Amino acid sequence: MKKQLCLLLAAGSLWTNMTSAATPNEVRIAYSGGSQVLMLAKADGSLDKALNSKVKWVQFASGADALTYFASNAIDIANFGSSPATAGIVRKLPVEIIGVSGVIATYERLIGKEGISNIKDLEGKRVGYPPNSTSQYALEAAIAVNKLDRSKITLLPLRPAEMVAAWKRGDIDAGYVWAPFAQELESSGGHQVFTTKDLQKDGYLIYNNYVVRKAFAEQYPDTVTAFLRVHQEKVNEFKRDPEKAAVIVAKEVGAPVTTAANTLDGLEYPTLTEQGTAAWLGNGTQTSNSGIGQALTKTSSFLAGTGEIRKRDIPANWDSAIDSRFIRDAAASAK
Repeated sequence: MKKQLCLLLAAGSLWTNMTSAATPNEVRIAYSGGSQVLMLAKADGSLDKALNSKVKWVQFASGADALTYFASNAIDIANFGSSPATAGIVRKLPVEIIGVSGVIATYERLIGKEGISNIKDLEGKRVGYPPNSTSQYALEAAIAVNKLDRSKITLLPLRPAEMVAAWKRGDIDAGYVWAPFAQELESSGGHQVFTTKDLQKDGYLIYNNYVVRKAFAEQYPDTVTAFLRVHQEKVNEFKRDPEKAAVIVAKEVGAPVTTAANTLDGLEYPTLTEQGTAAWLGNGTQTSNSGIGQALTKTSSFLAGTGEIRKRDIPANWDSAIDSRFIRDAAASAK
């Protein structure tokens, strides 16, 4: 009898530990300071409720910063660009892509001063870009597909805030950057020359993605799935009333409402169901040949060409870099 009681107590203790482990006390979500639908969940606290955990919001300036946070185990989930995410994966950070938060369309764009009316006018000019970013990738792709002579363009790596300062000093003639910095360049005498959406016809898929620590995803799969469901809920909320959403997001990030509206509208949002297909993350059987798998191949090739990563480090496939089970589970449970 005593032995049976001990076994029951041990089983009960194990069950308690398993149950408590199913929900983390805190989830650390990293985000840029720009406008994004996820800020709707920050504003109303709905993410905390959905995850049944305290959400710690960690702000960063660029995707490179997000990689640093992941490397130091300081965050669990982050929303940032496909280029730095690819670099982190190739460098063997223990992270994986779990979803696409938005496809970059007009959110990132090339802003030029007087005398730059189209992309070909960049030759002979000084152009700023944020290093290790989707903007850098888009700029380099635009130079390549339009067959510009890269040697005739002075490319200057600048953080977004540094780019605005350089623009106002007259140190650069154009800048490829995201909102709200793109609007700052426009309000200081600039105009739109080219957008990342213009590259889609040439087969470039450039996007922001949700990336998670693998250890966190393995320990708390239901939390990751719930996070993605909230993302879709907030996309739906934005689409139902874009103006109201822009006002909420603008207040949350401290930006003008017009900037928030421009940014939110400058992204395209594939649904959870769409993302679990071959066109996006795949259904779990064709990961490397999925749309995101092919984008990783193209992006890693670009990064190797710029010296950001080593070609020999690029993996043979992306099976461990993309995990679509969470997006598929979220889509199924959201129906």
